[in-house]
Amino acid sequence: MVCHLGLILMDQFTFKKQETCKKVCTRSYDPENSADKSKLAFLKKGMQLNYQHHWIIDNMPVTWCYDVEDGQKFCNPGFPIGCFVTPDGRVKDACVINSEFNKKNTFYLFNHVDITIMYHSGKDENWPGARLVMARLRPQSYKHTDENNLSCEGPPMEIPGEFTNKLNLIYTYSVTFEEKNNIKWASRWDYILESMPHTNIQWFSIMNSLVIVLFLSGMVAMIILRTLHKDIARYNQIDSSEDAQEEFGWKLVHGDVFRPPRKGMLLSVFLGQGTQIFIMTFITLFLACLGFLSPANRGALMTCAVVLWVLLGTPAGYVSARMYKTFRGEKWKTNVLLTALLCPGIVFADFFIMNLILWVKGSSAAIPFGTLVAILAMWFGISVPLTFIGAYFGFKEKPIEHPVRTNQIPRQIPEQSFFTKPLPGIIMGGILPFGCIFIQLFFILNSIWSHQMYYMFGFLFLVFIILLITCSEATVLLCYFHLCAEDYHWWWRSFLTSSFTAVYLFIYAVHYFFSKLQITGTASTILYFGYTMIMVLIFFLFTGTIGFFACFWFVSKIYSVVKVD
Repeated sequence: MVCHLGLILMDQFTFKKQETCKKVCTRSYDPENSADKSKLAFLKKGMQLNYQHHWIIDNMPVTWCYDVEDGQKFCNPGFPIGCFVTPDGRVKDACVINSEFNKKNTFYLFNHVDITIMYHSGKDENWPGARLVMARLRPQSYKHTDENNLSCEGPPMEIPGEFTNKLNLIYTYSVTFEEKNNIKWASRWDYILESMPHTNIQWFSIMNSLVIVLFLSGMVAMIILRTLHKDIARYNQIDSSEDAQEEFGWKLVHGDVFRPPRKGMLLSVFLGQGTQIFIMTFITLFLACLGFLSPANRGALMTCAVVLWVLLGTPAGYVSARMYKTFRGEKWKTNVLLTALLCPGIVFADFFIMNLILWVKGSSAAIPFGTLVAILAMWFGISVPLTFIGAYFGFKEKPIEHPVRTNQIPRQIPEQSFFTKPLPGIIMGGILPFGCIFIQLFFILNSIWSHQMYYMFGFLFLVFIILLITCSEATVLLCYFHLCAEDYHWWWRSFLTSSFTAVYLFIYAVHYFFSKLQITGTASTILYFGYTMIMVLIFFLFTGTIGFFACFWFVSKIYSVVKVD
C-alpha cells in the first residue's frame, strides 16, 4: 500500500493500547502531474491484477479470514490493496465482500484496516509476559472527507476509471487487543492451516503416485522374477550342444556393456553434483517433517538447504572422482574443478542476474550485496575445499570393478526399432516420474508465486520417496529393453531417462505461468523463468543421478550372475 502502511503501523503499535480510526498518512494525486498519473495508474493496475499485502507480526502472518461455501471460514495470509468493477459491471475478486462496490468502471481502494491482535497472557505457562497467538484484520474502504475529523464510516473510497480531478487518499487503521488464554502459543498456527482445504487433494496426489509405483513395481517384478530369471537359467545351463551355447539377448553385449561412455568427465561431474543435491534434499525434508523447519520460521527451509549444500561438498567430490576413475579418466584436476564450480557457477550466475534485476527495480526482495559476498565466501571457503578433500579420497580408491571384461573391439549395434531408439525411450522415461509429482508441484508453485502457504512436508517427503522409486524402476525397465535389443550405450541414457522429468517440469512451469499467473512486466517474466531454470537444473541433476545409480546397480547385478567364458 502507498505510504508503506505496513512499516508505519508496526512502528506505531503499542501493546494493549486500543486505537480507533487512527490516521497513518495522506497521499495526493494531481492529474496534471505526470509522476502522479503514473503512480496512480500503477495502483489501479495492482487492483486489477489482485495484488496483495503480506504483513508479519511476531514472525506470524496477519491473516484476513472470511466466510466461504458451506459455512466454512478461509484464512488468507494476505489481503488485496483494492478491487475493480469492470466497465460491463462484472464484480471481480475482493469486490464481492461488499454490496456497495457496484459502480461500473470504478476502483475501490482498501484504505482502512481493522486489526485484531489476540494474545496469551502466560498465566498457565512458564512465561514472564504475553505471547501473540493470533493476528487478524479486515480491509475496509472509506471515503474520508476531513482528515482532521475521521470517523471511518460512510461510503467507500472510489477511484474513477478516468483520472480527471485531484484525488486525496487518506489511510487509517483501528487496532484492538483480546486476551485468548484458551489458545496455546504452540498451536497458534492451527487456525491458518486448518482453513486451507488442500488435505483431500494431497491424499489424491499420494494415491495417484502409489498407483503409478505399483504399476511400475509390477512390471519390474515381472521382468526380474520371470523373464530375467528364465534368461539367466538358460544362459547358465551346461550343455554340450551347439544351440545351448549360442548367446542371445542381453548376454550378447556382455563384452561391451561396461565400455566407458563418451563425455565421461561431464557425466561424473553431474553424478557428483546430483549426489550432493540428493543428500541435501533428503536431510532438509526429513528435518521439515520433524517440525524443525516449520512455516513459522521464515526462510529456515532455504537457509537449511544452502548450509547443507555447502557442507556436502565432500560426497560430491568423492562420487565424481570415483566414477571418473571408473571411466578411466586421467584429467583429475579438471574433474575436481568442474565438480566444484560448473553447476554451482551456473546457479549463482543465474541468481545474480535475477538479483541484479531486483536491485535495478528497487525491490525489497533483492538480497543485499553483503549477503551475496557471504554466499561466495561459503562457496569458495568451505564447499570448494570440501570438494577437493572428497575428490582426494575418491581418486585414492580403486576403480569400481565390473563383473565382466570389456572387449577391445566394440560390437556393432543392430538396427533399432522406434521404441528402442534413444530419444523415444528418454521421452517416455520421464512421464511416469512427473506423474507422481505434478500435483505437489502445483502447490509448491502456488506457495512461491501465488502468496499461499506450504506446510504439508509429510506429504512432500512421502512423494519424494515415491519419486525415488519411480525414477529407479522406470530407468531399470527401459535399460533392460535396450540391452535386450543389443544396445549397450546405457550410461548416458540411464541418466537422461529419469532426468527428462525436469523437461516436463519446465513445460508445466510454462503452463502455470500462462494459465495461473497474471504477470505482464518484462522484468517479472525474466525473474519467473530465471528462478524456474534454477529449479529445473537442480531437478535435472537429482533425478538423473537416481536413475543412473539404479541402472548401474541393475546392470552390475544381472551380469554378475551370468557365466561368461
